[in-house]
Amino acid sequence: MADGDGSDDGDGSGERAFLEHRDLLMGVAYRVLGRVADAEDVVQEAWLRWSKADAAAVADPKGYLITVTTRLAIDRLRRAQARRESYVGEWLPDPVLTVPDAAAPVLRAESVSLGLLVVLESLSPLERAVFVLREVFEFSYAEVAEVLDRNEPAVRQLAARARAHVRERRPRFVVDPVVWREVTDRFIGACLNGSVEELMGVLAPGVRLIADSGGNAVAPRRAITGPEQVARFVLSIMGLKRSFTDSAGVDPDARIEYRIVDANGGPALQVTADGRPFVHFQLQVEDGRVGACHLIVNPDKFGAVMSQDGPALRP
Repeated sequence: MADGDGSDDGDGSGERAFLEHRDLLMGVAYRVLGRVADAEDVVQEAWLRWSKADAAAVADPKGYLITVTTRLAIDRLRRAQARRESYVGEWLPDPVLTVPDAAAPVLRAESVSLGLLVVLESLSPLERAVFVLREVFEFSYAEVAEVLDRNEPAVRQLAARARAHVRERRPRFVVDPVVWREVTDRFIGACLNGSVEELMGVLAPGVRLIADSGGNAVAPRRAITGPEQVARFVLSIMGLKRSFTDSAGVDPDARIEYRIVDANGGPALQVTADGRPFVHFQLQVEDGRVGACHLIVNPDKFGAVMSQDGPALRP
């Protein structure tokens, strides 16, 4: 953190107030932006502004910090959306390590899943911010209106549109964590056995695979659909063909390991080379089978899932 000359008044109270709310600020920023580095930059900028603020004039530090963070996130999202129009292939949110929290509200936990974050990508920046603040973190309409400097009726309209859009497109099933892990284990077992038929048995009839490589590794630039097509492609990746590993920058002599990590609210499969992830699979489970498979092989997106021992996002 940068030193400031405003909020602390020399006693460290400003920094303590910021640290008290930092997890909340990161949670809001990540859900609005879908990128860990961007969220961290926004939270850091919020700290810089807070450190220069007059603490005596801020009656509600939490409200001040949420307002600054949300507005910065909206501005950054608008710029990011323009850049994504030229992105090579499909774009997926950054994976992020998460800490399971059985006490967290269902939607708050679900809102870090790749499946729901993909749905949020189709909202306008204002709709997304309203959805995150109102539906995920349960701020009142009046509080959201103040954060966004909008009148309350306008915020209610934004919230209604966002809810309807998400309801129409969100994953249809709320998955029990035990079932999610069991399906992930079956998926991994079939992959390691190299059996197309066994893997097809884990996949739902309408399964879709979406891969994000950013043009940096061999991967389909459009979604693959159907159990056989998805199974054959997954096995080609998990078989670590030289054409794929070379495109992913993997040293031929690297030590390859498979591991399961807690990411985006559930289990995810990673393949690592000398401890560095270069494949990240997360499954969307529907009625005991894999309904969607999100594959990330873009090396620029692994910064927040390098180590399960590192900092993790809390639902």
